Amino acid sequence: MNTTEKKTKYLNPYIGGILLGLVLLAANYVSGRGLGASGALKSAVVATVETVAPSHTESATFYKEYKEAHPHPLKSWLVFEMLGVLAGGFLSGVIARRLKFKVEHSPRITSKRRLIFALAGGIFFGFGSQMGRGCTSGSALSGMAVLSLGGIITMAAIFGTAFAFAYFFRKNWIQ
Repeated sequence: MNTTEKKTKYLNPYIGGILLGLVLLAANYVSGRGLGASGALKSAVVATVETVAPSHTESATFYKEYKEAHPHPLKSWLVFEMLGVLAGGFLSGVIARRLKFKVEHSPRITSKRRLIFALAGGIFFGFGSQMGRGCTSGSALSGMAVLSLGGIITMAAIFGTAFAFAYFFRKNWIQ
């Protein structure tokens, strides 16, 4: 019986970290801003609500204030950054021949359960990013890059919480 497994080759995480740091440095140098992601989703939501229910955007405080600060929400640099991330991820998948739909999970759980956990985690992280006024990219990575105390606290909270809850959820990923 042949149990040969196909090994997928990924970028060395240390090299990836160094490259991410260089991208962050370049973003600060070129645009005067760090990296971020949650603002792009907020811009898309505001633009969508403005298109679907313009009267609601005129009466709701959140939308009015956002529109005053960002007259054209879809022309935000964060929107273009996230479009680049999506296009880059797609091209990376095509170039590495890994572009296919699949749900990776431990044999101990089903694809449905994996997707439910991923969705729940994404919702909690998205809610937390709005409560903290920024996502991990903006708060933790960009904050730590400029030695911001808030960035260091954010990163410690993210990793501390992950470490605290890992015991309860590890059976979903460990084989």
